[in-house]
Amino acid sequence: MSAGNGFAAVTLVPGRAEAEVFVMAEPLSFWGGLDATTGEIIDRWHPQSGEILTGRILLMESGRGSSSGSSVLAEAIRAGTGPAGIVLLTRDAIVSLGALVAAELYDSSCPVVMAAAADWPALTAAGRLIVEAGPDGAAIRIG
Repeated sequence: MSAGNGFAAVTLVPGRAEAEVFVMAEPLSFWGGLDATTGEIIDRWHPQSGEILTGRILLMESGRGSSSGSSVLAEAIRAGTGPAGIVLLTRDAIVSLGALVAAELYDSSCPVVMAAAADWPALTAAGRLIVEAGPDGAAIRIG
């Protein structure tokens, strides 16, 4: 639910990020879909193939399979080529696990939150977001 220019969200992985928004046209499998060394979408069938996710807040409705995708996401976050944060519409264990592993093993933060469907149009229209995710919930602000 929105409040001014802020939106409540569910914390999946805690952390803070402030960055430019990158809205995924469709879900992405990090396994075979993201080059962890460059941050580039390399799935040649994805409509945004060739785009760079590095340092952006990634908005995607959901992840897309393979369970190995969590290792690719964790490696990209560790290498500094991953997204700054991730906003989802549905819980995704694979995406969350990748960000959790990066936080635990590499002390590299990439907050992951789940937004409300009613807030999605405003979030995807924003140019820049601030995500603050803690143990008691998350807030997303347009910034």
